Amino acid sequence: MLQLSMVKFSRGSYILMEGNPANDRIYIIRQGQVLCSRENSQVGEAPYVLGPGDFIGVVPCMSEHTQIESVLAETDTICISVKREQYPELIMSNVAVALKIIKGFAKRMRSLNSMLAQLTLKNDISSSAEHLFEIASYYEEIGKMNCAFFGFYHYLKACPNGDNFEKAKKKFARMKPHVLPAEQLHLEPTAELLKTYPKDTMIMAECQGGNEMYIVQSGEVHITKVVDDHEVTLAMLKKGDMFGEMALLENKPRSANAVAHTDCQLMTVNRANFDKMVASQPQLVARLTTTLADRIWSMNRQLSNALLTDPYNRMVDMLALQLEKSRNIGNASYTTPFTIMDLAAMCAIDSGAVRTCLVKIKNDTRLKLNAQNKIVVSSCKSIIETAATFRKQMYAKK
Repeated sequence: MLQLSMVKFSRGSYILMEGNPANDRIYIIRQGQVLCSRENSQVGEAPYVLGPGDFIGVVPCMSEHTQIESVLAETDTICISVKREQYPELIMSNVAVALKIIKGFAKRMRSLNSMLAQLTLKNDISSSAEHLFEIASYYEEIGKMNCAFFGFYHYLKACPNGDNFEKAKKKFARMKPHVLPAEQLHLEPTAELLKTYPKDTMIMAECQGGNEMYIVQSGEVHITKVVDDHEVTLAMLKKGDMFGEMALLENKPRSANAVAHTDCQLMTVNRANFDKMVASQPQLVARLTTTLADRIWSMNRQLSNALLTDPYNRMVDMLALQLEKSRNIGNASYTTPFTIMDLAAMCAIDSGAVRTCLVKIKNDTRLKLNAQNKIVVSSCKSIIETAATFRKQMYAKK
């Protein structure tokens, strides 16, 4: 039986401190009010107040990353303390709690996406379905015809009056005899719970509509964005990882591409079975909560990265962020899945600045490039500490 404890915080005391290690618990406010704020507040952010029924510290607890904000008790406050390992049991006994957290996460991610767009002003943040033509054309150019065929199919479906409709129609017809059968490409959603995707087939495309999320059962999935005719690697997912959740929760267009890096099998979750999953599979919902918490923690760090004015500092900080996301935080070496151009695209750094950064990176004894031009870090901890120094210097100037 679930045993929860009550914790009292006096007015004026800090419940959580930004930058501190993650707690192993979340708090549900039962009585009182707290003020949440960030030292490095970004464009559009402001301190906000939480009260009875609200949750504190879910992101750092579930992601097991550092605290992303400070929480001050504005009044004498009583909280219910829930340890990380108790979360699945809490969900089982109270589905509404899980739904409130997940929907709150979705709303927060939408807000963070908006702030990132405001800060970076990148052309790759558009949700226009016209971008599907550019994605398909990119994959056609590099010879990944199954991915290109998928992209052209969804462009034709989404943009019957699009500027490139006739071009896409001709390309699609020309490719059709040379790609895998439609049932292997999964061009449309089906009722199948488990789907198999052959290597180098597309699971979802940027700006495509969709109402399914996916859980990797076997194989690897490559998450990318296509920016200025260049593919940027965002993540490499493996068994147990989830993706595509925002289209399910928010009914928004896809924000990234997912390509089968190897033959893989995926479990699909749609709106029809999502509520059933929440009620019957608490461990799976806990995993989804952790995935969303990771996303929010990462987006908060990206906001800080976007405020760094020196291009080299931004690239080092972005590299540190990727190391922290992959839990490579010690003194050991690590071969990243990213090239220097991948990092530059993530930071929205132009080609001129990249050339200058490239010289500095090549002179950094902690970094080198392997035969595939992937970045190899000799000491992850050192890079993370350097990036933290860059951010502290930025905050001190504000």
